[in-house]
Amino acid sequence: MEETLKQKPSNLIKVVLFGPESTGKTTLSRQLAEHYGTLWVPEYAREYLQEKWNREQKTCEPKDLIPIAQGQVKMENEMTKKATNLLVCDTDLLETKVYSEAYYLGYCDPLLEKYALENTYDLYLLTYIDVPWVADDLRDKPTERERMYTYFKDTLKRYERNFTILKGTNSERLATAIEYIDQLLNKT
Repeated sequence: MEETLKQKPSNLIKVVLFGPESTGKTTLSRQLAEHYGTLWVPEYAREYLQEKWNREQKTCEPKDLIPIAQGQVKMENEMTKKATNLLVCDTDLLETKVYSEAYYLGYCDPLLEKYALENTYDLYLLTYIDVPWVADDLRDKPTERERMYTYFKDTLKRYERNFTILKGTNSERLATAIEYIDQLLNKT
C-alpha cells in the first residue's frame, strides 16, 4: 500500500495550491496550467466525495482518507509522466493531513502522515480567505475560514515548506503566483 502514496521521482518543478475550502485553488490551478502550457492535477477528494455524497448523502469519514490520498498520488504520478518542466497540483497529501486533523480531533493515519511529510514540492501557494465562500454539497465550514487558514499556514511553517500567500483579486493572485513560479523556472 505504501507505494500507492509515494511520489514517482521527477525533475519537474511542482507547485501546490494549498488552503481552506472555497479559496480559489482550482480556478488558479487551471489558470496557471494554461499560462505555462502544462498540466494540472485536480483534487481527487472532490470527485471521490461528490460520488459518495450522490450515492449515500454522506460526507468524508476517516476510512475515506487513505483511498483519497491514493487517488491523489496516482493522478499526480500519471501527470508527472506527461508534464514538461512544471506541474501544478490543486492539492497534496499535506492538505489531506490538515483536514484529517481538523475534522478528526487531531488524528491523522500514520501512513498518510508519513507520505504527507515525505512527498516534496518546490512551492506552496497558500490561498487567503479574501474571496467569497461558495456553498456546495461538500463545503461545510463557512464560519471557520480564519481558523482553517491559520491551521494551513501554521502547518506550512511547522514543516518548513517554501510558500507564499496569494491575496486579492483573481488577477492579483495569478500575477503573484506567476512571479514566484517564474523565479523557480529561471533557476533551472
